[in-house]
Amino acid sequence: MTLLQVFGTGPAASAAPKLSSSDPATIAATLAPLGMGFERWQVQGGLAPDADPAAILAVYATEIARVQAGGSYPTVDAIRLTPNHPDRQALRQKFLAEHTHSEDEVRFFVEGRGLFCLHIGDAVLQLLCEAGDWISVPAGTKHWFDMGPEPHFCALRFFDNPAGWVAEFTGDQIADQYPRLDELATRGWIGAEKEVTDFLSK
Repeated sequence: MTLLQVFGTGPAASAAPKLSSSDPATIAATLAPLGMGFERWQVQGGLAPDADPAAILAVYATEIARVQAGGSYPTVDAIRLTPNHPDRQALRQKFLAEHTHSEDEVRFFVEGRGLFCLHIGDAVLQLLCEAGDWISVPAGTKHWFDMGPEPHFCALRFFDNPAGWVAEFTGDQIADQYPRLDELATRGWIGAEKEVTDFLSK
């Protein structure tokens, strides 16, 4: 289940979210004023366990063409991590460090789930993405990503930069103050709904 939660910042900010919603329309409407895109797209069924990046990109050729139709994001790759990936812990720690990119971050999740965390002004937005979620985050947005201790996800990544994923780390340890992917269920927030508040105007 896709889930958006919005927190304040500060020592006690992660105690409870100001907004919690799994409604795609609410999620899209909340993100749009921030210049972010969110849509639900159709996934193409299960991927073969041994599918390599080229095979995954071939399965989603139509969706890739749809994103690239405007002339942007000429570079695309597929990242797939599973619980037995030998570098899963090192990759998790790298993605958990707050960072920015000099270009938009555009992702289409085609399998599993991952937690995008966006630090915008005095708010932290956590978006639990699942298969079928498409998200676009503007260049320069401070964020981090958690794939959990036993990752299971596959996402298409779109880039303007031929070098692909290039991060500028902020050095801020803010990620340590907020729930990780594996904490969402234990805190009882998955499935909870709260009324949308105008949190960005405060």
